[in-house]
Amino acid sequence: MSGARLGRVLALAAASSLVLAACAGGGGGGGETGGDASTVKIGFMGDLTGENSAIVIPPFNGAKMAIAEYNAKNPAVKIELEEYDSQGKPDQATSLITQAIGQDKIVGLIGPAFSGESKAIGAQLEENKIPSVSPSATNPGLAANGWTYWHRVVANDDDQGPGIAEFLVTAKSPKKAFVLSDDQEYSVGLADAVAKSFEGKGVTVERDKFAKDASDYSSTVTKVASSNPDVIVFGGYYAQAGRLLKQLRDGGVTATFASGDGSLDQQLVSGAGAQAAEGAVLACPCNIPSPDVTGPLKTFFDNYKKSANADPAIYSTEGYDSATAFIKAVEAGNTTSDKINEFLKTVSFEGVSKPIKFKANGEPENNSIFVYQVKDGILKLLGPAESAKLEG
Repeated sequence: MSGARLGRVLALAAASSLVLAACAGGGGGGGETGGDASTVKIGFMGDLTGENSAIVIPPFNGAKMAIAEYNAKNPAVKIELEEYDSQGKPDQATSLITQAIGQDKIVGLIGPAFSGESKAIGAQLEENKIPSVSPSATNPGLAANGWTYWHRVVANDDDQGPGIAEFLVTAKSPKKAFVLSDDQEYSVGLADAVAKSFEGKGVTVERDKFAKDASDYSSTVTKVASSNPDVIVFGGYYAQAGRLLKQLRDGGVTATFASGDGSLDQQLVSGAGAQAAEGAVLACPCNIPSPDVTGPLKTFFDNYKKSANADPAIYSTEGYDSATAFIKAVEAGNTTSDKINEFLKTVSFEGVSKPIKFKANGEPENNSIFVYQVKDGILKLLGPAESAKLEG
């Protein structure tokens, strides 16, 4: 399903409210505009049609579902979800956010989904006083920019990197690790965090980096094969991870392969081939609900499946919670970007993914890391990183 079609449902649902907003002169905008709105606009930005869109469509579907549920209650102020398909490209995100702020007058942004695009537009959001909540951007440096309008609901790679390394040290007792990345912001940041954690535990680390758009990794494969490491960790997305893992296995490299949340998708298996992917370890600051969950997660699972016509996947719960943070702000009577941002400073609620509350720098208070493993061609949750056990 294309990104364009996905957004139209909410736009149509809010059409009558838009007419009222136009008559009243309300509806969106940064700073103190939109105060008398009967409809406000919240954007969603991320890769909806690009090569790594499988990571972003689930949180988009989660956000869309949360807002649809809210609008179905016929509140005094409805929310219109505007979508911005950046395809994960920072330069495209820069162009889109200019449109979102200047033309569409959004009062908040869910996303950006990836770290590179988050870094690229953070200053624009800050300058225009547009609050953002990312469901999935994990680069640690994003919290160090002094931005006061930026938030995320996931643990960063300074948590995820050690989670991967510590799990592998416990499970495999490696003496040597080979840590790889491509040249994307997220990939480099996660690889750095993993390498630092390995070194802190006395594991010898070798490194290599390749271009994001490369298709032939033979040089890297040769280096890894020559090193003969006990474990390999790639900090990057599944589109690159699948090709890399296939070529490593074809090159005779049999060491345990691990990666982070960017590779946590079934397309890692299809990209590498089931045989090559078997046993691969994936970490994520996300707890993906399974069909046998109970309680609120069961309700979410069933509603999401009806809404998206698919089971919940990576960051679907985080997308829902990111949208819910904005929904709670609007429910409390905040319709300008400034007032919404002030509300986000103190928001606290039991989210679907975890309890949601932000630190002063926009980081989440809760930062659990979970470990998954490819077993019989399927991604299987092993549990929290501190207690998960490797299978096979």
